[in-house]
Amino acid sequence: MFLALKEMRRAKVRFGLLAGAVGLLVFLILFQQALLTGLINQFIGALKNQSGEVLVYNGQARKNLDGSIILPDQQAAIAEVEGVAVASPFGQATFTVTADGDETDAVIFGYQLGNPGEPTTLISGRLPEGADEAVASEKDADAGFALGDVVRVEPGGASITIVGVARDINYSVAPVLFVDFATFEAAKRTRNPDAAAILPSAIAIEVAAGSTPAQVAARINDQVDGVEALTRQEAVDGSPGVSSVRTSFAIILGLFYLVVPLVTGLFFLIVTFQKASALTLLRAIGAPARTLVWSLLVQVFIVMTIGSVIAFGLYAGAIQGVSNLGIHVEVMPAVITSVVVLALALLTSLVAVRRVLRLDPLSATTGAGIAL
Repeated sequence: MFLALKEMRRAKVRFGLLAGAVGLLVFLILFQQALLTGLINQFIGALKNQSGEVLVYNGQARKNLDGSIILPDQQAAIAEVEGVAVASPFGQATFTVTADGDETDAVIFGYQLGNPGEPTTLISGRLPEGADEAVASEKDADAGFALGDVVRVEPGGASITIVGVARDINYSVAPVLFVDFATFEAAKRTRNPDAAAILPSAIAIEVAAGSTPAQVAARINDQVDGVEALTRQEAVDGSPGVSSVRTSFAIILGLFYLVVPLVTGLFFLIVTFQKASALTLLRAIGAPARTLVWSLLVQVFIVMTIGSVIAFGLYAGAIQGVSNLGIHVEVMPAVITSVVVLALALLTSLVAVRRVLRLDPLSATTGAGIAL
């Protein structure tokens, strides 16, 4: 430890530049991960953060909630499947609404109060307890969707009061209102007043004890014709556009995860070559090889730790600057990323460790330092 710290104090600029470079690269990883999460939440946060453990779509909808309708006989059949504790209608549609005096598009989700389909990320207020009450998306609070605001469904529809605000429940990058199913039906009738019945877009399911969402989804698909049952995560992953976005970001993040350890490993390999003579002399006067190896690994650990701290500071500051995108500082993903990058850096530093272990103390008299 003393040897590692002594060398780092004598070469502050060199190690400081490496820590700064690592910090910048790790920051880019953290920011890209946060951006991916924010984009996913903007597209399908309402599905991700609702309480239904299984969502049942029309079989021809291709996992697209906008094109799905569940018929009454299908809903009845779904409710009879083993492992289904509660099967509740779940409606979704986009409406023109007036919020804060301006017309805008908003997505309204209807669910039966107290049943699957309610938002799970409430941060203020309460859930709806009756007609014409809603939980709105936090991101759109400044656009007329704040707690206590009144949103009017056009043309000439109900006035809905915001009684709660939830985080990350946007859908298709639009504001969202979670209302009871009767309010959803009334909103749909503003566009089609002669409709005989308002059919749900999907069925949200609470799974009975003793069964898993995957098991229940498989049973529904086997026993009910014309539907496609998905676990909540499958519904999120299968939503249009989500897979391509994740694939694109995975490639970018993979490159970053490759570059960080390579930069670190190459730096310490070069440093090891540069100080080969000094290390050889230490070996010649009796310094154990394990002491030199330990010194190298301690330096890697310190550099990566300082770099991670720098990265988190940049990450927290950058997130505050783009909070309008619905991106939040998440500590646990940052910690996991830092640990993974540290592990990869220690792994790549094994090349430098190998060079240290090959030092020949006898070569101190020749200045060779290391056998190539």
